[in-house]
Parts: sequence; C-alpha cells; structure tokens
Amino acid sequence: MRARWKLVALVVALAAFIAAWMLIDVPSLPQLRAWSDQTGAWFPVVFWLLYVVVTQFPIPRTLLTVSAGVLFGAVEGILLALTATTVSAVISLLLVRFLLRDWVEPRLTHPAVQRINARLEERGWLAITSLRMIAGVPFSVLNYAAALTRVPVVPFAAATFVGSAPGTILVTLFGETLTGDPDPVFIAIMLVLAVVGLSGVMLDVATPTRQASTVDRGSKV
Repeated sequence: MRARWKLVALVVALAAFIAAWMLIDVPSLPQLRAWSDQTGAWFPVVFWLLYVVVTQFPIPRTLLTVSAGVLFGAVEGILLALTATTVSAVISLLLVRFLLRDWVEPRLTHPAVQRINARLEERGWLAITSLRMIAGVPFSVLNYAAALTRVPVVPFAAATFVGSAPGTILVTLFGETLTGDPDPVFIAIMLVLAVVGLSGVMLDVATPTRQASTVDRGSKV
C-alpha cells in the first residue's frame, strides 16, 4: 500500500514538475521592482520564497541572485540569496530522495556506483562543496543527483552553503556588470573558483575512504 501511494505521489509530482517547468519563468528585474512596490515590507519574504520555488527547477539562478543585490543591497541581498539557495537545495534533495531513491537504489549495484555512494556518505561534504564552486555545474541537477546517493542531509546543506557562498557573493556584488560588459576581474575570480572547485573534486577522488575500501574488498570476494 505504501509503495502504491508513493508511486501515485511520484506521478503527480512529475506532472506538476513538467507543468511548472513549462509555465514558470524567472521574473525580470522590472517585474520584481513592481512586486516590491506592491508588497512593501513583505517583499523580502516574497522574493525569498520565489527564489526557493524557482530554483527547484533546472533554471539558472543567476538573474535572481543579481536581482537580490540590485533590490536589497549587498548585505541583505547576499543573506537572502544564500539562505534561499541552501534551503532550496535541501528541499530538492529530500523530495527527490523520498520519491525516487527507493526505486533507484536497488538497481545501483555496480561496484563503481557503490564506491561513489560510499565516498559521498563518508565525505560528501568535500565533493559537494567543490562542485558548488564550479559555475558550470547546474545547481538543480547537482541536487537531483545527490538525492540518489547516500550523502547525509546536514553535511549536504552545510557544503551547499559554504560552496555556494563565494559565487553567490560575487554575483550579488558584481550584479550590475552582468547586465552589460562582464567585468574582467569578475571573470577572473569565477575562473579561480572553478579551479579551486576542480582541485577539491580531484583531491576527493584521490583520497580513499574507509567505506570504499570495504566495498572494494567485498567486490573481490
């Protein structure tokens, strides 16, 4: 019975996801300014909720992050964007994990997949933190992929917060330059973050874990 209800929930969630993805569009900055005038003091809450909802879908969050800096200034904009990013990631992780992992996990029996799972379960914070620093890694896709592994929720949330912080702060502070010609300094800093992120991923891959060693021994038996 529980499996049947989970299947129904999955079908409904997929239908809602597809419909929302087709209908939802990231509001423009003029639209956000108009909403700000209409909602007044509640607009930061509205913006934060909008950020969390929109980033559940495979939609770039750059415009929202830029808008946070333009509309709220550096300090409040960074706080809103970074907390919304973290909460959005956790919600995505929990939703996908609840709906899909019980069905996917029994099929992930290959030793290579087990090694990845063991690595993420034991030291997932390093991989997640590093990948969050790389601008080319889609935010929502990483959430979905992590949900199908055994990475713990709290380290995932902390790693998302820490790994997303540099890029989020930069995009918020340099937001105005993204509407015109990109600032070379901004591009250089983003490249440095990408190198740091890739270095973290390589370090994680090169460093063995206790659980991965156990999986390897078990696969040889």
